[in-house]
Amino acid sequence: MTIKYAYYPGCSLESLAREYNVSTRLVCQDLDIELVEIPDWNCCGAAPACQVDHMLSSALSARNLALAESFKLNVMAPCPKCFNRLKEADLEMKDNPDHLREINNLLEKPYHKGVQVKSLLQVLYQDVDRELISCRVKIPLEGLRVACYYGCMNARPADINDFQNPEDPTSMEEILAPLGAELVDYPLKTYCCGAAFGLARVDLVLRLANELLEMATLVGADVIAVACPLCQQNLDLRQLQVNARYGTRYNIPILYLTQLMGLAFGHSSKELWLDKHFVKFRKLPGATQAVSSGAR
Repeated sequence: MTIKYAYYPGCSLESLAREYNVSTRLVCQDLDIELVEIPDWNCCGAAPACQVDHMLSSALSARNLALAESFKLNVMAPCPKCFNRLKEADLEMKDNPDHLREINNLLEKPYHKGVQVKSLLQVLYQDVDRELISCRVKIPLEGLRVACYYGCMNARPADINDFQNPEDPTSMEEILAPLGAELVDYPLKTYCCGAAFGLARVDLVLRLANELLEMATLVGADVIAVACPLCQQNLDLRQLQVNARYGTRYNIPILYLTQLMGLAFGHSSKELWLDKHFVKFRKLPGATQAVSSGAR
């Protein structure tokens, strides 16, 4: 049975994280999830807008929700920051009629509180049967040791990410388990990577990234799986800087969970945009050839 969602890619997935967008669309198609992109969507109002003007930030999210509502579809957002902002705005309008009225006075198309907002992790965890994921596997990821990293926004705050334990989330592990990979215990899976301080405190960012990469090395991870554009870019891009600062030799691929799913489902590295990462994922453990670069 096909599941249908109004798809909100957000700014990052249309720019620096296009590989997350592409792999999400491929995997959802494989899992019978139909994504209807919200037409003429706008920025959700996350960072810095929500800090400067709360009403503007809420109105930006409300406009997207109203557009999705016209299709009578619930919203799915892969970016955890977008998901948090959209759901926070939705809950605030549902809980506060005066706030909803103020927001609707700013909108051309009013919002009638008829939408539910879900993250990609929540959709894959709650709406997709594990048996279906197993049935889609063409190339089991046997021998690949994966550390699942949630970061700040995929597990917290608890009232937004209310479908799993905010201190010890397991949705990513349960989603990836049917692929055949070995999921290692990663104690720092909800620690901050420092991406928000990328310009203001590079020293702090490098220290936090070093701690995360060091722990991944200690637990023997071949790759780190993520579901956040900022986490992916920070840990991927910063590895050379971390190596220079701390004298380390990290070379750990940082892959979106949808890229790992896509590999297991038989998609090529070209389809999944694996070459767009700074640290390249070349081949699966025990494989005699590099990950396929051509079409299936």
